[in-house]
Amino acid sequence: MTQNLIDALHNSAVFADLSPLGLIAFSGDDTTTFLQGQLTNDVRKLASGEAQYSGFCSPKGRLLASFLMWQQNGDTYLQLPGELHDAMQKRLSMFILRAKVKARDARTELTRIGIAGSRAAALIEATLGSVPTADMRVAHSPAGSVIRLGAERYQIVTTPELAAPLLDTLQRDATPIDYPAWQWLDIQAGIPAILPATQEQFVPQMVNFDLTNSVNFQKGCYTGQEIVARTQYLGKLKRRMYRVHSDRPAAPGDELYTADMEGQASGMIVNAQPAPGGGWDALAVIQISSADTQTVHLGALDGAQLKLETLPYALA
Repeated sequence: MTQNLIDALHNSAVFADLSPLGLIAFSGDDTTTFLQGQLTNDVRKLASGEAQYSGFCSPKGRLLASFLMWQQNGDTYLQLPGELHDAMQKRLSMFILRAKVKARDARTELTRIGIAGSRAAALIEATLGSVPTADMRVAHSPAGSVIRLGAERYQIVTTPELAAPLLDTLQRDATPIDYPAWQWLDIQAGIPAILPATQEQFVPQMVNFDLTNSVNFQKGCYTGQEIVARTQYLGKLKRRMYRVHSDRPAAPGDELYTADMEGQASGMIVNAQPAPGGGWDALAVIQISSADTQTVHLGALDGAQLKLETLPYALA
């Protein structure tokens, strides 16, 4: 990535093919009830045109996967990193039992396009006719659905047939970026993606699910809920997710060190991508006390120093 990405975001728009992401579709009369008992967020709210970030935990309350969720044409869609698609579809399907629910691989059914930048909304309105007016809302039209992920950042979901003329327009009026560049935008937004290297490492609050409306504490039982609730109401959270910058390459699962932890890791990289201006930007879960008072190093105490950056939301 180069500075051209920043210029394009400020002056026009960029778009990315999101086909590397997995996509599981759930259909059937019991879909909402079934998913409500599995995921961290309140699935019932999707029916009102809301999109959600959510997670799936182990019985110990540790995240196994993270999702972007929405409803479209009567089905509920869970979008997740492609590396986890098959395993998560299989695991969630194991719990269906006699419920009237079917899970299917929907990756080839729908074309997903990420679009961001100062002119993103205008381009979407010109091509699809409808733009959500609030974050995490979904606007539907005959040409497809649009999810507003945040300020100047959207996801378009449509059929492959309807995507062709849309892509022609975007090719003329916006700058194409690759999937890692789109992942960098997620990092800037403070939105984590659980990957194979970080499965079962974090309770939802460690990766700021409570700050990004990705967990609901009033929804009732789901897998791992008891541990998640205990962390929220009875314990003191010792680790939080921060946005950081490194001059050296970083990767999910890399451990972090600070002098106060006496040789034990004080954190872990959640996601990382090359930064447009050089170096690497990342999301990292770090011991709160260490982040507040210590220099954080990548890989070892003599490793690269990490610079803490601001997130677009306040840390509690």
